Amino acid sequence: MESVIAIIVSYNRKVLLKEAIDHLLKQSYKDFDILVVDNASTDGTKEYIREYIQNSDIIYHNTGTNLGGAGGFSTGIRIGVEKKYKYLWIMDDDTLTETNTLKALMEAKDLLQKPFGFLCSDVRWTDGSACNMNIPNIEENWYEDTSLLEKGLLRVKQCSFVSCFFSVDIVRELGLPIKEFFIWGDDAEYTKRISMKYPCYFVSNSRVVHKMASNIPTDIIAESPDRLFRYNYSYRNMYYVKKLEGGKLNMFLFYYRTLLEIILIIKSDGKGKRKKIRTICHSMRQRKKFKPKIDYIE
Repeated sequence: MESVIAIIVSYNRKVLLKEAIDHLLKQSYKDFDILVVDNASTDGTKEYIREYIQNSDIIYHNTGTNLGGAGGFSTGIRIGVEKKYKYLWIMDDDTLTETNTLKALMEAKDLLQKPFGFLCSDVRWTDGSACNMNIPNIEENWYEDTSLLEKGLLRVKQCSFVSCFFSVDIVRELGLPIKEFFIWGDDAEYTKRISMKYPCYFVSNSRVVHKMASNIPTDIIAESPDRLFRYNYSYRNMYYVKKLEGGKLNMFLFYYRTLLEIILIIKSDGKGKRKKIRTICHSMRQRKKFKPKIDYIE
């Protein structure tokens, strides 16, 4: 049996976190541990899941400060590598796994019998439809692995961190997610970094539910003004990802989309127009001096 650690990053969502842990504990594949990375929650998260900690159902780590999703995953992955697990399975605290979610990933790993970058699950919303925030990007040369399609594996180049599975060898070679992203884009950058070196796959019979409040993609135009702080990172981070992908066309499309969103904000009837435009401009200015280094584990 091979050791796996499931890593959940959580911040002030203790009820969802407990539900996620309950689902993990029902996995048919049993040879794995659970690590909760608590981003210094202030809602009593540790006390709420104390029974799991005392019964050794989970490993608990408090970061001491809110590192954002990016910093939380970077911390959790580092812990998994340093504790000498062989495979890492990462997810948000609102990810509800099915009984055979991990078993399907392990079977896909064994089926490949060759080096791979990452495996990702089929992420659904609460009504059973595809979760719009977690649809993976298909690799352009997916047709080279058509023999795997009948077994439920599709070649992809990018996925979210909602049920993403990879080996510690990948981390040792390619480094950790960029913690400076804080939120948004860290999963796009990291999985793209992996797929540029190794083939990666969507596993159709490994399914989870992403229990988000809404299945509508994030949109600064419709966003409430009191939630705009997150967009301070969005454009800066995505510029970095587009630069990683390379090509002047990518950069032109990125700038065009940004300009279009500003125009649409001006024409919209929503509140906080000026604040939204300032947020975009601030994030775009930050991109020029945003040059984070990738951390590696010695």
